[in-house]
Parts: sequence; structure tokens; C-alpha cells
Amino acid sequence: MTLDPAGTLIATAREKGVTIATAESCTGGLIAGALTEVPGSSHVFDRGFVTYSNLSKQEMLGVRPGTLEAHGAVSEETAREMAEGALSHSQAGLAVAVTGIAGPGGSHHKPEGRVCFGLAAHGAPSRSETVEFGAIGRSNVRRATVEHALKLLLDALRS
Repeated sequence: MTLDPAGTLIATAREKGVTIATAESCTGGLIAGALTEVPGSSHVFDRGFVTYSNLSKQEMLGVRPGTLEAHGAVSEETAREMAEGALSHSQAGLAVAVTGIAGPGGSHHKPEGRVCFGLAAHGAPSRSETVEFGAIGRSNVRRATVEHALKLLLDALRS
């Protein structure tokens, strides 16, 4: 039997005894939704933070105002702080964060389809990366973001 990516992630997290948290901006909770769609996810999914506004990123996750001022909401620095905040404001051992421009719109400096990912885990350095999905439409950017976030979490569990 082949599991979908979320199912594989939940099974692997359960096997490893690792709980997960999410911090989402551009996906508005879709990653948490994908995880909780899987039966048994309550064993490993702790919570999800939907922090669409800059203020919510600060209040709920502890993202520093200086980070947002210097780098903006769509930046690897903000994504990293979001992931670290999700980890420190939960019982999870692994957290992923996403912030991006799902579209339509964007700018030359921050184009539509740019998504920044953060990953934080107890006992490991936090990391971040940017993926340029391109102007593939809002729904497609959000869907691709969920898939990539699940892959990042699974890769972290397997390493």
C-alpha cells in the first residue's frame, strides 16, 4: 500500500516519536489540514499557527519586528523565525513555516510564486530556503507549497 505524502509523513513521525507543528502564512492552514486529514495524525500533530498578518507573526510566533522591517514578511529570515517560534510555542519537536506571494500580483523584487520555507527542530540548527514556483496561479502555488513543506518535514525526519 502506497501512502500519500501526508500519510507517509504521519507514519514516519509516529515511528520516530516526533511531534509536528506548522506556521503558515500564504497557505492559510492547508499544511495542517493535509496532516489532520490522515487518520491517527493526532498522535504526532501538535498544532498549527495561521499567521497571515505581520502582527500575528509577532504576537503568536515571536517574529521580531526588526526582521520584518529589514527583510519583509516574505523572506527566509522571517520563515526561519516563524519555524523557531512554532517550535518554542508548542510541544512539537519539528516545525515547518511558510510565507510567500501566492498571487495574483507580486513585484519585481518579490514575484508571484516566491515562497520562503523555514524548518526548526530540537537539537538541530534551523534552516530556510526559497522556492520560486512562478506565476502558476494562486491555488497551484498554495498546493505546491503544501507538497514542498511535507517533503521538507519528511526529509528532516529521515535524516
